[in-house]
Amino acid sequence: MPELPEVETTVRGLERVLDGQRIARVEVRRPDLRRPFPDGLGQRLTGARVTGLSRRAKFGLVATDRGETMIFHLGMSGRWRIDPDEIGAHDHLVLETQEGRRLALNDPRRFGSVDLVANDSLDAFQPFVGLGPEPLGEAIDGAWLKDRFAGRSAAVKLLLLDQRIVAGLGNIYACEALYRARIDPRRAGGRIAKARLDLLAAAIPQVLEEAIAAGGSTLRDFAAPDGELGYFAKSFDVYGREGEACRSCAGAVKRIVQGGRSTFFCPSCQR
Repeated sequence: MPELPEVETTVRGLERVLDGQRIARVEVRRPDLRRPFPDGLGQRLTGARVTGLSRRAKFGLVATDRGETMIFHLGMSGRWRIDPDEIGAHDHLVLETQEGRRLALNDPRRFGSVDLVANDSLDAFQPFVGLGPEPLGEAIDGAWLKDRFAGRSAAVKLLLLDQRIVAGLGNIYACEALYRARIDPRRAGGRIAKARLDLLAAAIPQVLEEAIAAGGSTLRDFAAPDGELGYFAKSFDVYGREGEACRSCAGAVKRIVQGGRSTFFCPSCQR
């Protein structure tokens, strides 16, 4: 599933084509993805000018001068394609700008979603309610994590995936951040000292920023809107490296399952 760096990469790619442009034509090519497209989506977007693009957690936001924001989620296999040579069977929503640029939302598995929400109601949009702070920048520090983990016996890896604690952090980058902080993903979050959580709080934005700079991580279907593949997967320290040598010691990377997801870590380095 595309995670925060992949969505951020997508938003930045779309921004170069859409920001400030008027949407001249909208083609909704099927009734739904994971859920139905908004009623009157084509009519509500046609003629609207895009006033800004942003990201919240794993959602992309396209604001318009109609007082509404289009919110998209890429699901398991979604991506936007810019100026595709032809529109394919899995291109389910097509936008065309006044200057003739074409953008297609491609989603073979159809686990993505598109919503239209009034600008003044974004905070009340159900997926946004209760979200924690964004992990980029300085919004999260060791004290924040210590407070949110207090009294919790759940494994720290699972707590990091709780969107109420850290918005947008996903499985891949949680594994990578825990490795950099040398914290065992199985440890109870409430039993980790603040000094170690300071290291984790620093590692989270670090690994995310590096992934964004590399264009994200192409695992199966993800590519940036311009078609470029993400190359951060080549820099994984632990994710997907079961049985391979740890980059820091003589141990080997191990894989376990937590909460139905694979966790990769070095049992020797991470305590």
